[in-house]
Amino acid sequence: MQPGQPDMQMILQQAQKMQQQLQEAQAELAAAEVTGQAGNGLVEVTVTAGLEPRSVRIDPKVVDPEDVETLQDLVAGALADAVRRAQELQQQKMGPLAGGLDMGGLGLPGA
Repeated sequence: MQPGQPDMQMILQQAQKMQQQLQEAQAELAAAEVTGQAGNGLVEVTVTAGLEPRSVRIDPKVVDPEDVETLQDLVAGALADAVRRAQELQQQKMGPLAGGLDMGGLGLPGA
């Protein structure tokens, strides 16, 4: 082994630590909920950070049988907002872990 390069034991320990951190972040994301809205809160959609739908709330004053298209647009907009917020939360939780292992200049792909 050349000076300045980490030994295999250290690399394995670092990999195990990152795997544990990744699992913890994934568990947090599965439990975390975000709410997207449209029409200044007339429609709200709540999803988990893992994009599992939880609830939809529609203000009764936006329900107009003569204008279903507006309601459909508001639901779609609220859903898109919720997905964007979930993706931001995913990036906050997972971003630091995406840096990967410090392989000490071994030149390994993806490291």
